[in-house]
Amino acid sequence: MIIYIHGFASSGLGDKAALFKEYFDEELISPSLSYVPSLAINTLEQLIESYLALEQEVYLVGSSLGGYYAIYLANKYNLKAVLINPAVHAYDTLDKIGTATNYYDYSSFEVIKEHLTYLKSIEVAEIKNQSNFMVLLQEEDEVLDFNDAVEKLPEAELIIEQGGSHSFDEVERYFRKITLFFR
Repeated sequence: MIIYIHGFASSGLGDKAALFKEYFDEELISPSLSYVPSLAINTLEQLIESYLALEQEVYLVGSSLGGYYAIYLANKYNLKAVLINPAVHAYDTLDKIGTATNYYDYSSFEVIKEHLTYLKSIEVAEIKNQSNFMVLLQEEDEVLDFNDAVEKLPEAELIIEQGGSHSFDEVERYFRKITLFFR
């Protein structure tokens, strides 16, 4: 099972999630996660553990904040993960936010200190097996510096493109490569 982990203020029904769901069909789930990091991680851990208990393979795809979560979870459970423009220092990135609006349903929520403290607490200082990671980066990401991910995961399979955006333009070009990476 592939678990797609959406980014900050997004949902499992967002545009990128829909592209992945269309391609991977029943092999992929894309849950809509809480904006509260501890609740999101708890949900993901329960999902992963339920599939592992059924002796199913589990793979992760994480975009932006979802990439941060995927690093933590892949490291904890020794899973393969594809990271798309990951927020490798999410607690710093979100520190500037305050009130935010969900891109999917336009609801408002507040990023509070406890969220940042929790994000810092799950930071992976040393990634056990970088060969478990494929990292898709676009240099013109307007939110994150792609070099942070390169520095965090120098031994991962890195795909760095000129141009692009934080959304990772035309990510569907990599679906076949992602499939091969997971197998």
